[in-house]
Amino acid sequence: MSADTLLAASAATEHRGLTITLFSVFVLITLGITVWAGRQTKDATDFYAGGRSFSGFQNGLAISGDYMSAASFLGIAGAIALFGYDGFLYSIGFLVAWLVALLLVAEPLRNSGRYTMADVLAFRMRQRPVRTAAGISTIVVSIFYLLAQMVGAGSLVALLLGVTGDAPKQWTIVGVGALMVLYVAIGGMKGTTWVQIVKAVMLIAGTLLITILVLAKYHFNPSTLLGAASDASGKGSAFLEPGLKYGVSGTTKLDFISLAVALVLGTAGLPHILVRFYTVPTARAARKSVIWAIGIIGGFYLMTLALGFGAAALVGPEAIKTSNAAGNTAAPLLAQEVGGGAGSTGGAILLAVISAVAFATILAVVAGLTLASSASFAHDLWANVIRRGKAGEKEEVGAAKIAAVVIGAVAILLSIFADKLNAAALVALAFAVAASANLPTLLYSLFWKRFTTTGAVCSIYGGLAVSVLLVVFSPVVSGKPTSLFPGSDFAWFPLENPGLVSIPVGFLLGWLGTLLSKEAADPAKYAELEVRSLTGLGAH
Repeated sequence: MSADTLLAASAATEHRGLTITLFSVFVLITLGITVWAGRQTKDATDFYAGGRSFSGFQNGLAISGDYMSAASFLGIAGAIALFGYDGFLYSIGFLVAWLVALLLVAEPLRNSGRYTMADVLAFRMRQRPVRTAAGISTIVVSIFYLLAQMVGAGSLVALLLGVTGDAPKQWTIVGVGALMVLYVAIGGMKGTTWVQIVKAVMLIAGTLLITILVLAKYHFNPSTLLGAASDASGKGSAFLEPGLKYGVSGTTKLDFISLAVALVLGTAGLPHILVRFYTVPTARAARKSVIWAIGIIGGFYLMTLALGFGAAALVGPEAIKTSNAAGNTAAPLLAQEVGGGAGSTGGAILLAVISAVAFATILAVVAGLTLASSASFAHDLWANVIRRGKAGEKEEVGAAKIAAVVIGAVAILLSIFADKLNAAALVALAFAVAASANLPTLLYSLFWKRFTTTGAVCSIYGGLAVSVLLVVFSPVVSGKPTSLFPGSDFAWFPLENPGLVSIPVGFLLGWLGTLLSKEAADPAKYAELEVRSLTGLGAH
């Protein structure tokens, strides 16, 4: 072996050691915060809702941390780098969705519920069937969302450690799963919230730094950046125009409409976002937290333009796809490039910082998702359905911790097969399922006087079953090289996102179930819910 080869290998090892060290420091800080917050958790209100002690600004940061997931940071940057204009459509959909959440669900949900989405749904319905359906839906949506985070984590750490092959990614997914269970079991909502706040600040700061460095290379002229990205993409002007991904055929155009509907309506039905409204003391603080979140998230999604087009211009689509076929490593590769390139100290430091930020993003989001799903199991299924309201707070919290382990194990197992999928596309599936099963039932419960238990159960199970069934028989699971099972082809449903079909079905089944059921809605209960949702009278 030549002296030059030995020197290069030594430099690579040194930089990798620096990268791993910086990366580990960030992870240890978030674990320290979790342990500290766990000592402050005394009862069920602390575990599920953080003692309702967070201000509107703090909760806005935490919501941003919960929402700006691996899909936002890794998936969208990769989608823009590979598909240009069409990739940026994810950013638009994720941002606009917050207006629906602000106008329709934030304040009524805070006023009407206690710990979970099912508290609102079951307020004027029969408890056991509605809580069972809502609990199952929450767990399914959370697992879909968890897949995206795990896939992002596997791609990220494989890049960070410079390893190839499936085994390192699989062990990374197992490690992330173990960490997320620790976050929930030790820290509860308080620990998760503080980790999300710290992570949101880190993510905005890291993204801003990369954005400035990218724009500086093009003299802070976005037009020059877009031109360079267009030239490097190999697609020419088509890279900056609609249609590269979603305009190829009539099917892809429908897929775009389906994606847009799912993104815009899905946020208001995501369980891990909905439970965040319970961590503030008043409905006014819930509204403020959403307004803060819109501002923070809006600024971040604008910067994804610089990340995606910067990666296309400076790294190149081919290098990105070589590292990860779905484009999930575009942002870390861009950080390495603007820091000085592969093998440089600056590149290693910036790669470590951005990778640590992305990993902290994943940990914070998976903790929030695991907490939402385990809380729903413990509070809705265990305490109110299985134990019929006889479980004490200590028993309920214990059930939540056990559920976190089980849900984490299921997410780990499924994620091992999903590493070829783009993280943003996986999250879009979670949005579609949430918009199909949860949103119709929430809106009917809050705003339709005649809505009944039968309608609620039909809406949740129907929307959930149709959306999951269409995903199973879509190109996401089989029939394409990037599918979960690329060697099989049973994809009879042509769209990659089921929202265009499953969301209307969810609303239709809730309406039909109510009209065809023999039970009558209780007008007194609806009046009580209406007063509580609008005024906060009787809110916890």
